[in-house]
Amino acid sequence: MKIDLTDTTASKINKALVKGRREIGTPAVGMVLTMVIVTDEENAYDSIKAAEEASREHPSRTLVVIRRVARTPRDRTNSRLDAEVRVGSDAGTGETVVLRTYGDVSDHADSVVLPLLLPDAPVVVWWPVDAPEIPVKDPLGALAQRRITDMYAVENPLRALAARAAAYAPGDTDLAWTRLTPWRSMLAAALDQARTKVTSAAVESEAENPSAELLARWLEARLKVPVERVVTAGPVVTAVRLGTKTGEIVIDRPEGPLATLSLPGQPSRTLALKVRSTSELIAEELRRLDADEMYAVALRGEGTKENPSHV
Repeated sequence: MKIDLTDTTASKINKALVKGRREIGTPAVGMVLTMVIVTDEENAYDSIKAAEEASREHPSRTLVVIRRVARTPRDRTNSRLDAEVRVGSDAGTGETVVLRTYGDVSDHADSVVLPLLLPDAPVVVWWPVDAPEIPVKDPLGALAQRRITDMYAVENPLRALAARAAAYAPGDTDLAWTRLTPWRSMLAAALDQARTKVTSAAVESEAENPSAELLARWLEARLKVPVERVVTAGPVVTAVRLGTKTGEIVIDRPEGPLATLSLPGQPSRTLALKVRSTSELIAEELRRLDADEMYAVALRGEGTKENPSHV
């Protein structure tokens, strides 16, 4: 069910949500969080689709904020809020409200979003593109327990990585880090099997890949060894090599959904290591709403007091 509202207010949007739930017989109590997506018109469709797919695992109210730019000086002085309310099958397993802001309303989107947040429920803000320099100080970011950005969406990912490290606050995370979860799990499992001290390491990837840089920094912090960055044709991260006294531990994925794991003295084996969709990445981030300490370690390359032989 869809309800279109033109030149509206947050109060009228809330009434439309209540009306929509009553008509289709869907209660709001089953929703566990509010997700706020701040995007542009170009990326709105894909972002909404990813959020709706993720909502099947995490029923939520999704508020999509699209700041519209007026074409004429006269129109820029006019403040307006348009909304599209989606409930039922048109909104995954939750509710979706698409908010299009014009004029001064765009500069105060938090005042529109605040009345629409689910009471006593966590708030997650996701910027698919054009994330603020300091997410926690953004008016919408300040409302959230978790703030999700994506360095893959910027022109200079490594410069963005430096900015994220300088501006990090507990609750920040980035999908460039989330994409590494299968790699981190496999590396930890490989080291548990090998039970040997790592003396060198290398990460192979396409140039300027933010996930590869985060992975290299994480390995440096956890293993206390320098990590060589090796540029390949890609796509994304293609291999990780860990040198030990007994031989090399290698996870190699030149392309496709499969990787090869090689351990010293053992036959090579094939493992599933596909590139996951955005909806899968978002769903993973919504499983935990506390601060991601390992992301902070990877950003800053900080060491830990734990055993350096294991990841």
